[in-house]
Amino acid sequence: MTAPERAQTQTTGRSAQTATLAEIAREAGVSAPTVSKVLNGRADVAPATRTRVEELLRTHGYRRRRAEATRSPLLDLVFHEMESAWALEVIRGVENVARDAGLSVVLSESAGRLTPGRTWADQVAARRPHGVILVLSELDESQRALLTSRSIPFVVMDPAGDPGTDVPSIGATNWQGGLAATRHLVELGHTRIGAITGPSRMMCSRARVDGYRAALETAGLPVDPSLIMPGDFHHESGYRLGLQLLRREDRPTAIFAGNDLQALGLYEAARELGLRIPEDVSVVGFDDLPVARWVGPPLTTVRQPLTEMAEAAARLVMELGRTDGTEPAATRVELATSLVVRSSTAAPPA
Repeated sequence: MTAPERAQTQTTGRSAQTATLAEIAREAGVSAPTVSKVLNGRADVAPATRTRVEELLRTHGYRRRRAEATRSPLLDLVFHEMESAWALEVIRGVENVARDAGLSVVLSESAGRLTPGRTWADQVAARRPHGVILVLSELDESQRALLTSRSIPFVVMDPAGDPGTDVPSIGATNWQGGLAATRHLVELGHTRIGAITGPSRMMCSRARVDGYRAALETAGLPVDPSLIMPGDFHHESGYRLGLQLLRREDRPTAIFAGNDLQALGLYEAARELGLRIPEDVSVVGFDDLPVARWVGPPLTTVRQPLTEMAEAAARLVMELGRTDGTEPAATRVELATSLVVRSSTAAPPA
């Protein structure tokens, strides 16, 4: 660093003040080169020191000058896991927008963790992408501070938890989808309806099962906790929990699966037990992955517009990275879900 960079501190309703990186270094009790290392995503900084410096940079509202000129032609796309066709739909949407903007997409996976590791944040800071899109993931405070200090915008798609009012996010109407799926089964005449949920730690999963409960309560039907099975959004849990539900003497006549993969596992469980879909048990999924149209019978499901959500997230993160002062029209968006009725649902057996 040949000359002190200037940091800008934005104050609400007042003119901006300025502070040098040297002043930030003195406040943190470190040298100016150490602050520069933190800004450049260098790994040779003690974690406690890095956290202290990033907190001060965030407090002072630091933004690197000429951020646009220093960015790489990349978008970072981060999944907590990439094991299904669900991820492919998201990748397709981000690629659609990135391709038109002349950008490439860097894929990362956090091995099932909802928060990426520290090494990932350092790598992103060093790459200086146009933006970061996190899918079913979130950032801790130090990671947010690091990206903010480097003027790297980020958007959370389908947040795992409540992202907070200051975190841009793209989601879907999960509660409405769970309501629509269960209401469809009620209108067909089902009164004993099971559910295989997703992980309780994920906000989308909780919203879907809340919609399921609301549909039953609105119809005056009891909510039987023993018919609500906690799954993990994978095929294996749909199969395993489906066997448990379908082996009961008082088995449900219909089951709402929290996503299409669990619905497919439920199909396998029904076949193993010699049960027919929909003659013996009706099944509704969630997502409307391409495979939902191909299975036999074709799956009734709630369409979550995954590709459109991913496109919206990519457009939003690029808008947030603009340096002309233009603000996005909205930074928290929910796209509508819709019920797609196919052949896996029918009236209950007489």
